[in-house]
Amino acid sequence: MSEFLPKEVREGLEMARKRDLLKKSRLRVHIGDAVFPVLKLWENGFTLDAEEARSLRGLVDLYDGSRHLYQCLIVASQEDNGQMIYEFKRNTAVADRPALDYARREDAPVALLT
Repeated sequence: MSEFLPKEVREGLEMARKRDLLKKSRLRVHIGDAVFPVLKLWENGFTLDAEEARSLRGLVDLYDGSRHLYQCLIVASQEDNGQMIYEFKRNTAVADRPALDYARREDAPVALLT
């Protein structure tokens, strides 16, 4: 059906669709000081607007609002309908505390009083 619409109408619909995806998503990719909104996220990757982020690669940080979710090693896969698809080479969840070197007992005290 979109083949029957004038070019200007199709472009307007595509811009409205991108704007709607950007408003809905709180997900952001941070690379140094640059921040890019994520259009879609799935288990093996994510998409960004191709006009803003054409060829990103390397280590990036993925945020949901202000909460740091993942540290990812990415590679650009392909461009599809104005969206650049990036795939994860490595995707590590960020913890809010350091990893333990031992197994913590369930009945261990929370604090020690002197």
